[in-house]
Amino acid sequence: MNVEEIIPDYRLDMQGEPCPYPAVNALETMKELKEGEILEIISDCPQSINNIPADARNHGYKVLNIDSSAPTIRYIIQK
Repeated sequence: MNVEEIIPDYRLDMQGEPCPYPAVNALETMKELKEGEILEIISDCPQSINNIPADARNHGYKVLNIDSSAPTIRYIIQK
């Protein structure tokens, strides 16, 4: 699947929120999703690049993409 073709079902904008809130909120939101649904998370917390993907994988979610080319970091995670 091409990254450009991924259309998230939900978007979580965590810009301005200090770590660990982006990772914590991402996991809370993922619990609400149905199997196969996709969450897009936007964060400007530099530490989230370590926390969010690791937490997602530890909970059995699939990290489809991480884009850190902008001032924000964009995560695409599938339940």
